[in-house]
Amino acid sequence: MFRNKSLIAFLAVAATLAFVAVEAIAAPRMNSGSRGNRTYSAPPATQTAPNAARPIERSATTPRPNQPAAAPAARPTTPATQPGGMFGRFGGVMGGLAAGFLGAGLIGMLMGTGFMGGMAGFASMLGMMIQIGLVVLVAVLAWRWWQRRSQPQAAYAEGPAMNRDMSAGAPQERGSFLNGIGLNGSGSNGQGAPAYDAGEAIEIKPADYDAFERTLTEVQKAYGDEDVGALRLRMTPEMLSYFSEELSANAARGVVNKISDVKLLQGDLAEAWREGDDEYATVAMRYSQVDKLIERASGKVVQGGDTPDEGVEYWTFRRAGGGAWMVSAIQQTE
Repeated sequence: MFRNKSLIAFLAVAATLAFVAVEAIAAPRMNSGSRGNRTYSAPPATQTAPNAARPIERSATTPRPNQPAAAPAARPTTPATQPGGMFGRFGGVMGGLAAGFLGAGLIGMLMGTGFMGGMAGFASMLGMMIQIGLVVLVAVLAWRWWQRRSQPQAAYAEGPAMNRDMSAGAPQERGSFLNGIGLNGSGSNGQGAPAYDAGEAIEIKPADYDAFERTLTEVQKAYGDEDVGALRLRMTPEMLSYFSEELSANAARGVVNKISDVKLLQGDLAEAWREGDDEYATVAMRYSQVDKLIERASGKVVQGGDTPDEGVEYWTFRRAGGGAWMVSAIQQTE
């Protein structure tokens, strides 16, 4: 009885801890948003984020037909489609010929002319069957060749290094963040053009880097304060909807995610480009912050503490018509 009570108590504690671990979700760790025509292509790795970015999971941008796509999985072969039996292993015309030879021999034996007698009767048909088989073979090959020519070929990008050519003055113009840590475009130039319109590379200036750092701090603080109005001024409507969902989920769980002491530790440019009147810049940022999940009713800390946590993320910023930079996508690293 004592062992049973101990087991029940242990399971109750484990279930409680598992519930807290699942429910205690800290600041958003999302892979969402839009990067224009590059939404479904990975940004290049940088010194700050040497690991690849995770793919966008939620986006208002619909994949373009000629954007990179995963290769279709091989179609599984079911036992019903596998040829069976002795002649099934030959398949096709050869299987039919082998069955015909044996059938003719058996008929000859039944008619009293012997096995080879039936074969002689069958030999007169052999030439015609071979001709028919050759015609069928040529027709099948011609059909497959026509299918290959008529089907559109999937366009694949050349990997994360594609289309990162910066303007000639960009390396000299790149500035640093307010804390003095440089933000460098560390990606190498790609070879060949991507299979979709990736836009024109643009120059990112020191004032832009300052805006990226400032926006990072302001967005995290606004999220911790549950200030939707402040978030609206600093991100696209799409990203605002994702952050609003997180805040609503926290409210439903009866918790609030307090964030403070946000500090950018290192950052560099992954890529920057223009699409029509819109400009985009994807930046890898490693930053620290004090992240706490607090129970609303009691004020008790459910997760986190006073020790700063560090994270590395790709943030994509967008500005329209030369306006302010807005957060348009956030991606985690692998």
